[in-house]
Amino acid sequence: MHMADALISPVVGGAMWAVTAGVAAYSVKKIGNDLDEQKIPLMGVAGAFVFAAQMINFAIPATGSSGHIGGGLLLAILLGPYAGFLAMASILTIQALFFADGGLLALGCNIFNLGFYPCFVAYPLVYRLITRRGYSQRRIFTGAMLAALIGLQFGSLSVVLETFFSGKSELPFGTFVMLMQPIHLAIGVVEGLVTAAVVGFVWQARPEIIKRTTSGETLGSISIKKVLAALAIAAMMTGGIFSWFASAHPDGLEWSMYNASGKEELAAPGGIYHTLAALQERLAFFPDYSLKNQQETNTFAVGTNESWPTVNAGTSLAGLVGGVMTLMLAVITGCCIYMFKRRHKTSGV
Repeated sequence: MHMADALISPVVGGAMWAVTAGVAAYSVKKIGNDLDEQKIPLMGVAGAFVFAAQMINFAIPATGSSGHIGGGLLLAILLGPYAGFLAMASILTIQALFFADGGLLALGCNIFNLGFYPCFVAYPLVYRLITRRGYSQRRIFTGAMLAALIGLQFGSLSVVLETFFSGKSELPFGTFVMLMQPIHLAIGVVEGLVTAAVVGFVWQARPEIIKRTTSGETLGSISIKKVLAALAIAAMMTGGIFSWFASAHPDGLEWSMYNASGKEELAAPGGIYHTLAALQERLAFFPDYSLKNQQETNTFAVGTNESWPTVNAGTSLAGLVGGVMTLMLAVITGCCIYMFKRRHKTSGV
């Protein structure tokens, strides 16, 4: 559900950048109350895991489409809504800048669609309501499944509205929405399963993480080394190896666009679109999660009999490098906020 720049107008893109920046600023303001030294590495490792997990597109039977998890709900459950939103912003920023996944003009839209709804709508209004009477595997599963479905439905509808207000006549509103919602309902089922599995593991290993995050407390002195190690190993395995098994089918957004307009991509006009595309081309050293020379080879090979899984050292390297970059950006973000808040309290201002 990573939108390209061609899907939105500069006005809509700029407006969503402003809205997303406002949500990020609000999150920075609120996060200081429950952020401590323990949660900062968890932000980084959880972000790296979600980055890697988003590389794996799974086929949706009988549709010719595929999807990947968003991960925003998982981040909100493990980190809280504010830290979760900032971690998702870190993931999508790294993807747009260095992997050409999602446009730079559309970055505000993508962060909002994939971060705001799961963190500030699905998590507090669905997941927490279901689990507030106590945690069990059944409640975790039910809460994760329903929240994932609702979060993705809001996110996919937001994509349709953003293209509509951008005046993209190639994507008729009624047709586009009737394609986007059902396909992302199917994707939401898988997201719910993955989220429930990961949260269930954390609950078994360190239930205090879930409890204290839900109540807005710091993690304090509890040891989270086991959880950090497990998520780090999962991130490396997912980005380095499991990414070979990603489906080659178009994702839910591309599939919906193709069935609505006959095209998986829309042509971008000139001006700011070309400027941002040229900037992204210079920055993206792993376009489409492969080395640039490999991307050209892969593009040329479309339509040939490609083997599956696609064992590709470039993809593995992209997954590992992207995970490390996401981890670093999330940790740096957390450290800056923590140091600022600590200095602010010490000064008594």
